[in-house]
Amino acid sequence: MKPIGYIDGYIGPLEDIRIPVLDRGFLYGDSIYEVFRTYDGIPFLFDEHYSRLLNSAELAGMSISQSKEELTDALQRTVVSCENPDRQDLYVRYQITRGEGPIDLSPDPDANTRLIVIVKAVPQWTPQSYELGITLSIPRQRRNSINSLDPNIKGGNYMNNILALAQSKEQGVDDCLMLDSKGMVTECSNSNIWFVFDDLVVTPQGGNLMGLTRRSLVSLYRGAGIDAVERGVFSEELPSATECFVTSATREVMPVRALTLENGVKIEFPQGGGEKTRQGMALYTEMIQKFVDQHKEEAWF
Repeated sequence: MKPIGYIDGYIGPLEDIRIPVLDRGFLYGDSIYEVFRTYDGIPFLFDEHYSRLLNSAELAGMSISQSKEELTDALQRTVVSCENPDRQDLYVRYQITRGEGPIDLSPDPDANTRLIVIVKAVPQWTPQSYELGITLSIPRQRRNSINSLDPNIKGGNYMNNILALAQSKEQGVDDCLMLDSKGMVTECSNSNIWFVFDDLVVTPQGGNLMGLTRRSLVSLYRGAGIDAVERGVFSEELPSATECFVTSATREVMPVRALTLENGVKIEFPQGGGEKTRQGMALYTEMIQKFVDQHKEEAWF
């Protein structure tokens, strides 16, 4: 299927979507966004994503001009406009910019926010990403301090992550694992990270985005009687980890097979995920199926 987009009421091929050069999202990365995916035409965790968007807006001091009803209508109209005869699962990104204004860091208080929508097929990760797992390394680049930029503003400026990912890619790995200035583990370039220490499933707390997949998986583990916690993780602890995996809306639960530390030491993890990783994969898959079964009447296509 061909990607499609929405801007200022216009829906059309993605290559025809044009953003004005004075839009603050283009000029300064002054925007917030969310990404969700569909399963069997059903928008997965739509309300949770919208709530997180509102939280981003509040943290960024942005007043969204579009109501939830207007935003939802634009998203639905864009999704149903896709030529998608095989009913492929979709990747849906909606971005709110602070609108247009003069080339000035101070925003125009009277400007209306702009809604932009991108719809395309869900990314197809290689089978090896799940059968074997991906590789990570810790780059020189440090994660922005939460005192400088709150990571829970899911915003359009990703320079910090871009630089970190580029440094890790130079080492021939798939993704980066970012530390903060104190050497605490935060997250990957666009996904949350998890480890297993002494049979305890741990995901770092602080310096990262409130991942919805992460939040769901913590609850799923605990509901299954598996110890899972959110806590600070020091880089010095990593050599003692026995499993590692990442989570995101599009990756779901993806195993990590190797992590290269800053000193060049390479930690190997079970290919395809260890016991706790595979349990997480199964729990999350079961959750998706239950969600689809319970929300069939809410399908958009």
